[in-house]
Amino acid sequence: MLFGLDGVEIGLIIVFLCLFGGILSGFPVAFAIGGAGIISFGIIAALDSAGILIHQAIDTSSAMYADLVSQGIKADTISVFRYPDLPRIEEAVFPRGWEVAMDRNVSFIVNRINERVLAGQSIETLLAVLMFVLMGITLERSKIANDLLTTMARVFGPLPGGLAVSVVVVGAFLAASTGIVGATVVTMGLLSLPTMLRNGYSPELSTGVIAASGTLGQIIPPSIVIVLLGTLAGDLYSAAQEARAQTAGCTDALTYLGEPAVVSVGTLFQAALVPGVMLALLYALYAFGYALFNPSKAPAVAMGSTNAEPVSRNEAFTWFLGIPVLLIAGFFVLGNVNVIGSQSLQVDSYTDIGEAASLRTNVSEACQASMIELHGQEAWDEAVAESAAIEADGGVQQSVKLSDEEIAERVATKEANAAPIGTGISILMVMAALVLVFARGVSPSADRRPLIIGAVGVILAFIVDIVLISPSTSAGASVVLWLIPFALTMYGCTHAAGYMSKNELIRVVFPPLVLIVAVLGSILGGITNPTPAAALGAGGALMLAAYRRLQDEERSGKVILFSTVAIMLCILIGINFDLRINQGDVSFESWVAFFFAYAAYLYAAFGLLFSCYVLFKGGILTPVVRETAKVTSMVFTILIGSQLLNLVVISFGGEHYIQQFLKSFDNEFTVFLIVMLVLFVLGFVLDFLEIIYIVIPIVGPVIYGGTFDPKWVTIMIAVNLQTSFLTPPFGFALFYLRGVAPKEVTTGHIYRGIIPFVLIQVVGLALLWSFPIIVTFLPDLIPN
Repeated sequence: MLFGLDGVEIGLIIVFLCLFGGILSGFPVAFAIGGAGIISFGIIAALDSAGILIHQAIDTSSAMYADLVSQGIKADTISVFRYPDLPRIEEAVFPRGWEVAMDRNVSFIVNRINERVLAGQSIETLLAVLMFVLMGITLERSKIANDLLTTMARVFGPLPGGLAVSVVVVGAFLAASTGIVGATVVTMGLLSLPTMLRNGYSPELSTGVIAASGTLGQIIPPSIVIVLLGTLAGDLYSAAQEARAQTAGCTDALTYLGEPAVVSVGTLFQAALVPGVMLALLYALYAFGYALFNPSKAPAVAMGSTNAEPVSRNEAFTWFLGIPVLLIAGFFVLGNVNVIGSQSLQVDSYTDIGEAASLRTNVSEACQASMIELHGQEAWDEAVAESAAIEADGGVQQSVKLSDEEIAERVATKEANAAPIGTGISILMVMAALVLVFARGVSPSADRRPLIIGAVGVILAFIVDIVLISPSTSAGASVVLWLIPFALTMYGCTHAAGYMSKNELIRVVFPPLVLIVAVLGSILGGITNPTPAAALGAGGALMLAAYRRLQDEERSGKVILFSTVAIMLCILIGINFDLRINQGDVSFESWVAFFFAYAAYLYAAFGLLFSCYVLFKGGILTPVVRETAKVTSMVFTILIGSQLLNLVVISFGGEHYIQQFLKSFDNEFTVFLIVMLVLFVLGFVLDFLEIIYIVIPIVGPVIYGGTFDPKWVTIMIAVNLQTSFLTPPFGFALFYLRGVAPKEVTTGHIYRGIIPFVLIQVVGLALLWSFPIIVTFLPDLIPN
């Protein structure tokens, strides 16, 4: 053995040195990773051919090994780390020669490139990366961040530490709209740091809050880190749990776990939301507390009002809080007493499949023992009782087709029990009422007649729905009956929008807020997966940026506003009408709805193309597309290079060696803590892309193959990397900020300023470690 080290250990050291040598060489990281894989493989192959690298493998033919197996110890758990006294044999690190390993690696990498790059549409979720990047860069280049910072400074400025709190709010806002850490830190540093320093804020607090808020893009959805980590975590968790089930003696993970071993990016977005908001709140509370104890270093700064006319405290309470709370509370109360609810009469043509037992019980004795150990004897006994009851009733009931009479009977029952007011019309009218109420609060002295007319329209819409429209009324007839109430409501809301535009907070925050709610709401609500939501976000960002550009040029943005209305019209028509015109019997109202929806779609597409033209003429679209291409090409090139490096590690047994080391610890928490510490240290010198694609595939089968919730594991990794990127002296966010900070701000200021926020991150990690429910309760609450 060379230097007393095992051949596999030397191989890992060679890979490590080649990787960091490549990164420090100055070559682009995306190419340095692939080059490190090729060079390290060549060095290891040369040393192996020379007989220098010797691997001390366990002698599986020895009596001691056979004795362990006869005691019931599974072969997969026997390693040199757990049983160091086992007899060993010497063998090459490439047992079948480096030529066979290279042939296998080349074949695998070619197939993987074809699967993930040339046929990239088959990996649909990865396409979300491109569109989220486009969305973030578009918003970054369109001065929307500048408007948000200015407006939030006016809102929070009069409070102690208000400018720092406004940076946190905008940082969370940009994180939810961009998901790109570097872009957020640089943008916040350029826009807010000079303002904070000019108003007497200490350099430490200013730089600390900017760097910390910028890294929220690591965790707050739609985070690119979570998209990339989620696509990998889903595969790792599924494969690891299948291996765990087979080791336990069961046929598959579904049998063993009692639930599918699946985790999706959408579910991880749900899991990441609360931890991300929690960290943002902790940042803001620290900034506020710092200002209370050090008022001279974080003074209150009055930067003007956001409203065009003064509003008394009573008026603000009434129109901005009191009445809106009553409207929303009333909606939920009426929903709970079935006054508001679904009026759908759709029923299935088949009966439901009978409910099966909570666990599968027709399993082998080994699997039964493992399942009892996992779920407990009580859960197993309950499942056995359920299975016996189901068998006594003739087995699980199969789905059968209903007759026309049975379907008609179910429809009649559903109509009789339907709520008087539909959920859809209630949501629309409550939203319209909120617009009218906010408009009244923003402009108390404005003409109230349009708002009153709009309110009458809202009331008429409810009356028409209760008196004239039943659940069996066709969608076309309902639209005709609602025509006058809708017209009155739209008249009032149009004037209300004009009043609300006089409030800078609403004018600046509302458009990007709607975009974020549309993107995240569709994902978190389980309506769609991240890829269509990312497409919606990218298109919305382009239209929003174009509208902002037209405002700067003092040109009308009605085309974009009408395009937004067209998109909403498409959605409403699609929800309420059957647009499948390729069927045999299509009603007249379906044809009319189809043509309206198609016209709205064409106009929305025209609005998007018009937005692209405006941005192109303004010199914004070209750099946005160029930057998007650079970022996404870097991501996928790193994916290929890291795959090559992983194959090199696998080929000489490095991955198996590391996994055996981790499995040698009996405590699952200890293993996860070791992995977290390693990831934290690697985060100093590796970007999140390299860590996700190089390190996670190696340790993933271990940390995702245990009893921990995969959502919790993934979010802990993301927050850990966020902490690493903030920690001096190597944190990436600190170097981003150093590059744009003015000369009077020293590196020492940045390091001292970030330390409290690193401690906040550690507190956040401790909270997530101690209370995993912070991560898991929202995905459990929202159906997928």
